[in-house]
Amino acid sequence: MSDSVGQLRAVEHVVVLMLENRSFDHMLGWLYTDQGNVSASGQMFEGLTGTESNPNGNQGKVTVSRIDGTAPGAYFMPGADPDEGYAATNKQLFGTPTPATPAPAATNDGFVTDYANTLALRHRQGRPVYPGTTAADIMGCFTPQALPVLSGLARGFAVADHWFASVPTETLPNRAFACAATSQGHMDDATHTFTVPSIFGLLSDHDISWAVYGYDKQPLTRGNFPDTANAPASHFGLFTDFKAAAAGGTLPAFTFLEPSWGSTGNSQHPNYDVALGEQLIHDVYQALRAGPAWASTLLIITYDEHGGCYDHLPPPTAATPPDNSAGQFGFDFTRFGVRVPTVLVSPLIEPGTVFRVPDDTTPLDHTSILKTIQQRWNLPPLTARDAAAPGIGAVLTRTVARTDDPLTDVTVPTSTGTNPAQHEISHLEQVHADLVARNLIPHT
Repeated sequence: MSDSVGQLRAVEHVVVLMLENRSFDHMLGWLYTDQGNVSASGQMFEGLTGTESNPNGNQGKVTVSRIDGTAPGAYFMPGADPDEGYAATNKQLFGTPTPATPAPAATNDGFVTDYANTLALRHRQGRPVYPGTTAADIMGCFTPQALPVLSGLARGFAVADHWFASVPTETLPNRAFACAATSQGHMDDATHTFTVPSIFGLLSDHDISWAVYGYDKQPLTRGNFPDTANAPASHFGLFTDFKAAAAGGTLPAFTFLEPSWGSTGNSQHPNYDVALGEQLIHDVYQALRAGPAWASTLLIITYDEHGGCYDHLPPPTAATPPDNSAGQFGFDFTRFGVRVPTVLVSPLIEPGTVFRVPDDTTPLDHTSILKTIQQRWNLPPLTARDAAAPGIGAVLTRTVARTDDPLTDVTVPTSTGTNPAQHEISHLEQVHADLVARNLIPHT
């Protein structure tokens, strides 16, 4: 077996938990700062130094800050929903909504000024904003102490510090790339369904088991693709069904997990309760670890896109366009999106691992999930994008499964303050309702 695949053949179950709209620096940037951005295993880590800043639009600058989990309202930061669409992402990266093609080098200097405009818009719209929120809050990043579950798993297993969203835009195109390696040219959330094969249909075609679990409703992903909308109901369930499968040793080869989409749910979408997402991550990990298949399970915790939250690392170019689809807004699909948090968990991973691929190769993005599944079960690619993507099998370097638990002494945090968005119907709740109305997802 080649080094690029590692111990992948020892994995019988790949589980993906994809959360919502947070950047790498925002969630994990301080992970190893106090250790000189070197992990416990001696690997360099692309984290924050504390000097990163953005212009404030008034001849000054805003420096990155630490979000203290004990402060009131900390888990509702950055305090309002930033803009993460294609134009806004361009403004955050290049200072303009319409960069040239090919794009110049990104400076990542536009987060504060874009958030200032977004805050003014949110107030005009009557959208929820946490009291006292300012444009400087977009530079706030959670400390490891504030996120002990995510950070504990990142330190206790592996953190992928160069993992990028597949496209520089919002949720549904990135989720389409994560499942089908293309968004068919779409670059906004207006399109809720796609007409291409997904990884789920590919697995079915090769008699390999899979399941998609929503948290408390039938999963949104069920209605996104023809091969999921037409799949037997046995492939879908709720989080309670996932826990039962993990406990009973009946997990399929591939499991895709969704959070709850509501504004009081656990998706971690800004400005919802991040602490509830910590509980979800904890529950997923513990369900797997307590099950009989733990020694042969790989858990991938990631986020679909950055959600307008600050990250200092310019996204790479030279992405492979997935197909011949005409790109919305003239986008050519040769740029990746902003870096997102990704943590790789398996007893076959050494603690303190910082996992990335060489700088002169295709970087990790959401289609690396697809490539890993394809490498493990000898499947063909779905598009040119996942054909070019690297897999993550090389993170698995142990031949004997670990038995320790990095979260042994971890207490899941709880939020203080009031959720400003608690009465808002979330965007993905609306998308889910649309798919139900179109009979692509069952009503119950």
